[in-house]
Amino acid sequence: MPGVALGPGDSLLPGAPRGPGAPPSPGVTNLALPPAEAAQPVQPAPGLRPAGWVRDPFFRDYRDGMRALLARRPEHAAGPLRRVLERARRDDRPERLLRAAAAALLLGDVHAARTAGARALAAARTTECAALEARALEYLAYGELRAGRHAQARAHAEEGVRAALLAGHRNTAASHHAMLALAASIEGDTAAVAGYASAALATARRHGLAQAATLAEWAIARADLARGRPLDAADRLGPLVGPGPRRGHFAVWMLAVPCFVEAAVLAGQPEDATDVVGDLARWASFGADPHAPAQHARCRALLAADDREADDLYLRALALHDESGGDFERARTELLYGRWLRRRRRLREARGRLGAALVGFDRCGAGAWADQTRGELRANGAASGKEPAVGLSGLTPQQLRIARHVAEGATNREVAQRLAVSTRTVDYHLRNVFAALGVRSRIELARMVDQEQRQDQRQEQR
Repeated sequence: MPGVALGPGDSLLPGAPRGPGAPPSPGVTNLALPPAEAAQPVQPAPGLRPAGWVRDPFFRDYRDGMRALLARRPEHAAGPLRRVLERARRDDRPERLLRAAAAALLLGDVHAARTAGARALAAARTTECAALEARALEYLAYGELRAGRHAQARAHAEEGVRAALLAGHRNTAASHHAMLALAASIEGDTAAVAGYASAALATARRHGLAQAATLAEWAIARADLARGRPLDAADRLGPLVGPGPRRGHFAVWMLAVPCFVEAAVLAGQPEDATDVVGDLARWASFGADPHAPAQHARCRALLAADDREADDLYLRALALHDESGGDFERARTELLYGRWLRRRRRLREARGRLGAALVGFDRCGAGAWADQTRGELRANGAASGKEPAVGLSGLTPQQLRIARHVAEGATNREVAQRLAVSTRTVDYHLRNVFAALGVRSRIELARMVDQEQRQDQRQEQR
């Protein structure tokens, strides 16, 4: 975590030695922290002596919450960390707001983390402190990354690199470069991934920044996976997520586990992924990552030997995606499920899932993943017309109602209000409508609805 400490000189970086030759804390596997400026532990706030630092209620709660997590007692951490968030609402000092952002991320409250990070950024800019600005942007970028908003994460990281270099904080710049590599791995820009990852790794390896190094390696592997090179991805991620001296930082290597499981299964080595799924289950139950439960269900589906179990797990993963949001992760699950269905000759179902995946990837600018999905659609017979898109008559009654409201110009929120359902439910059904009809936009949908209505009217006049 950028410059955050329990007390003067006591690093809270999970896995960081507490003294010369000291082993990692046994409790670090319960932490989910943003990339760290490990070489620069933050001293107490100005005007506070070390003894006063721990008597201050804000810092005492922060310390107690972190220590409870390190002791693997999260039930004792939630109260103090929530009090940190509550006190930070009335405080504009950037150091405290950064700690509040850290507490929010540990509680799985990405919205609160983004709010605290944005306030810290505003305070840093008011004081014209480039170092604090770079750290606040780091929290914001990491929070957006955790929320699945990769374009926003990239924008914060680009600003963060400039601020960190201006302040002379190369470690923070390395973390930002690693996050830029991750954003580029979604877009499929192989050259950008290589450039950003190389910049991150050059500093991370020299200064022992485990988190930045793991993020950069994950970005390279995810780019390999997007380009259809699962064996390369599995070879790169295996040492980072498995036991041993090369294992990456838990705060970020657990985020890479779903990629490793997918890569190992697609490379024909599912047995290599079995053990880490148990780690992923514990991570999902901790609650700090909103996408982890859906990813865990997807990983279990990939490894399931029984078709009925796999089918149920894919559907469960998609239902969990509806709760957590995020186009990219949901599209990945749709792609894997569609591929699985196609190999079992369930072609119509496969086309619907693959079409929904394509819509999701296009929406978040994941070009390489979209190309991979188009390849699956061609293999499924979509390009040759063997499995043509259905018309409005092929939609379910709920899908048809939503399609007609959208064709009239209603927003998803307005449709939800008219049908007395959640906006997320409308999003889900609309993705399936797009996939079933073979359309890519609301304009295309409106055109198709209008054409079919005109055809119906002509038939009635006859």
